[in-house]
Amino acid sequence: MKVIGLSQYGGPEVLRPFELPDPRPGAGEVLIRVHAAGVNPVDAMVRSGLLEGMYQGLTPPFVPGMEVAGTIEELGGDIDPDWGLFPGARVVGFVDNNGRHGGYSEYLALSARSVAIAPSGASAAETAGFLNNALTARNVLDAFRLAPGATLLVSGAAGSVGGYLVELAVAEGLHVVAVAAEEDVDLLHSLGAQTFVPRGPEVADRVLEELGAPVDAVADAALLHERIAPAVRDGGQIGILRIWDGAPGRDIKVKHLNVRERRTDRDAIIRLRDQVEDGTITLRAAMPFAADDAVAAHARLDQGGLRERIVLEFDAEAWKSDSSVNGQ
Repeated sequence: MKVIGLSQYGGPEVLRPFELPDPRPGAGEVLIRVHAAGVNPVDAMVRSGLLEGMYQGLTPPFVPGMEVAGTIEELGGDIDPDWGLFPGARVVGFVDNNGRHGGYSEYLALSARSVAIAPSGASAAETAGFLNNALTARNVLDAFRLAPGATLLVSGAAGSVGGYLVELAVAEGLHVVAVAAEEDVDLLHSLGAQTFVPRGPEVADRVLEELGAPVDAVADAALLHERIAPAVRDGGQIGILRIWDGAPGRDIKVKHLNVRERRTDRDAIIRLRDQVEDGTITLRAAMPFAADDAVAAHARLDQGGLRERIVLEFDAEAWKSDSSVNGQ
């Protein structure tokens, strides 16, 4: 099978096709034919070598990618028939990528617990671009365990993780303070944010001025770290999505969160799929690239400022070929 990977670290140009043996599903796994794979900032971290420690002792190529949309080719043994997984089903899957195992692949064997029937009516590209970020947002909110009425500040609120944080938090009765660029105010109000504060210097002071009080927690998707800590109340919480060794004091709890901890949390994955279908969370528009154009896809990712989700398409047309699959 074809994968898109790297044998040395560097810029987008190090990505190229490789041929690897086709995987086979083991017990509790499904074999997925990948139609589209989401492209995330963590993929650029793999490519550039920022996560080199994860790959020590492994043989390249290293294949990025943590979320896919595809169809089931084969079921391994010991899969609960009540889960509704069957050959030909359109699915979305979370990929705990490492070494040669990653989403940028024509075929993947994944734990059935990491897979859900795809949201109805969504394209392969739209489906491939939501699960990693939505599950990241879910992981943050579950770690905070805020009561309805609490105040949550979301930095980077217009990005993919930030947008899902806003929608999920609003659905749980939280007051959401969204920090983002001025041009994103309409988007964030449409997602349900009650308060908007433009990003920029002294953002914590402007949050305190706007609210008249500190927030209960910060979901720091924009990696503001010490710049946003003054906006948190004594004894509050900050959720960190990348490494930060800061200590803000005032009994503020810094929670270092990794979405991989939820890789086989089937209940959470199914719930997020259901929340797409009931309109609680919104699929972002896709910016598709052919898999062989992964260099261009990563170059666009590195430019930043995205509101669409970049995806690599392996065989998106096959997704459209049978409108009866999954009853769609």
